[in-house]
Amino acid sequence: MKIVVIGGSGLIGSRVVARLRAQGHEAAAASPASGVNAVTGQGLDAALAGAQVVVDVANSPSFAPDDVMAFFRASTSKLAAAEAKAGVMHHVALSIVGTERLPDSGYFLAKLEQERLIKASPVPWTIVRATQFFEFLAAIGQGSAQDGEARLPTALMQPVAADDVADAVADAALAAPRNGTVEVAGPQALPMDHLVRRALQARGDGLRVVGDAQARYFGAAIDDRSLTPAPGGHARIGALPFEAWLARQAV
Repeated sequence: MKIVVIGGSGLIGSRVVARLRAQGHEAAAASPASGVNAVTGQGLDAALAGAQVVVDVANSPSFAPDDVMAFFRASTSKLAAAEAKAGVMHHVALSIVGTERLPDSGYFLAKLEQERLIKASPVPWTIVRATQFFEFLAAIGQGSAQDGEARLPTALMQPVAADDVADAVADAALAAPRNGTVEVAGPQALPMDHLVRRALQARGDGLRVVGDAQARYFGAAIDDRSLTPAPGGHARIGALPFEAWLARQAV
C-alpha cells in the first residue's frame, strides 16, 4: 500500500515512515525538503499519485496565532483537494488532546480549525489526538523562562513518548477510516511543573521551575482536565513511563 506522510521528516513523521516501511508498505516522506509543500500545493499532485492513504503530521513553522491559523487552513484545504483528485481513501491527521478546551490558545484554535476542515472533506478520515510529547517538555520550560525562572502551571498533564505516538499514527494509517477521533496519552498524569523540572534536570539545565496554579500554558488558563484524555478509559495509553524515558535519554 502506498502511504504518503506529510511532514515525514520530522519527529513523528520520520518514525511513522520507518514503521510503515518495516511492515512492507510504500511509505513516502513528503515535506518542503523533498519538493512537496502542502501550504502552497507545490508537488502535491505528483506525491499523491497512486496513494491510498495520506498521513498529515506537519506543523506550522511559526506559532504566532495568525501564522498557525493560516498554515493549517491552507495546508488542510490543499491536501483535501489533492486527495479527492487522487482518489485517496483515508486521511489520517495528528492533533492534540484537549483542542476544544483551550479557546484562549491561538495554536489550539488553529488545530480545531484543521479538524473542522478534515471532517468537511469528502475523504474518509481518522484524527489521532495526542497529549504533549516527552521530547518537548524541556522546551516548555525554556520557552517560559524569564530572568532565570520558569513559572508553570501545577495542573496535571499526561505526556507521551514520540515513539508511542508514532505507533498510534501508523496503526491508524493501516486500519479502516474511523471518521472519528482516537486519543493517545502517556501512562501517568503528573503536574506540569514537576514534569518540566525533571526534564530540565535530566538535561543538566539549571533553570528554576516554579509551580504556580495561576500560571498560563502558552497564554491559556488550564486545569487538570485541559491536557489529559477524556475520562472513561478509552484513550490508547503509551507503554513508556516518563522516568523510564528519561533514563533512556541518559544512555
